[in-house]
Amino acid sequence: MNESLQTALKKLRLSGMAQSLDIRLQEAAGNGLNHVEFLELAVQDELAVRADRRINRRIKAASFREIKTLDDFDFSFNPSIKKQQIYDLATCRFIREARDVLWMGPPGVGKSFLVQALGYQAIKSGFLVYYRSVFDVVRDFLQDEAFEGQDKVLSRYLKPDLLIIDDMGMKQLPKRSGEFLFEIIMRRYELKSTMMTSNRPVQDWGKLIGDVPAASAILDRFLHHAEVIEITGKSYRDPNRGKQPPKTNPKKRRGRQDNSQGESS
Repeated sequence: MNESLQTALKKLRLSGMAQSLDIRLQEAAGNGLNHVEFLELAVQDELAVRADRRINRRIKAASFREIKTLDDFDFSFNPSIKKQQIYDLATCRFIREARDVLWMGPPGVGKSFLVQALGYQAIKSGFLVYYRSVFDVVRDFLQDEAFEGQDKVLSRYLKPDLLIIDDMGMKQLPKRSGEFLFEIIMRRYELKSTMMTSNRPVQDWGKLIGDVPAASAILDRFLHHAEVIEITGKSYRDPNRGKQPPKTNPKKRRGRQDNSQGESS
């Protein structure tokens, strides 16, 4: 590829095409491709590069704690997690239908892992995703409130096709948390999908946010079209998960008991 063509492709911002053009030229010559076939391959290269960049930008904007994938999740560890149900969510049909999902269960059973993995899958399917812990949500609103930027921060929570709010129930939330959460849920209700994880039953939400009426209003809307997934079991982060307990030798145990009886008699 000559220098003038390279420069022209850069001006047109066709860097994906520029990167692969030499290879495509060799492929066209070796396989006798016509002009249309060659051009189609070159254009596909450009589209692929742009798609990768778009996904990377959306992953960065999503603010995940970590990049998780469903392939990395150990479904065999916890039989209470229904694999088919999780993969049904991975089709993103619930996002297209503006339905919500509530994940319930104790800490460490895999809720945060799964919602981030599903968020990543949603990005790959072309959706905008935003991930925040419930503490981040409240802090964002409290911080921007001081600078009179509530409209700006609220738009950040209303824009994504899927909003993930993690860690509900870890500890008591500061004052006005109920107002902020209600505003988000109310504005997204029947328009966009929201996922939430909770370590505490919904009956405790009023105490957690210090506002029973707000909690009732949040749950009334959020649960209306929500799929509730309850996960039980041991912590997914337990270093001993999956390990069998050490076997004892009944003969040795009986032998020790016999000896102890002999000593005491």
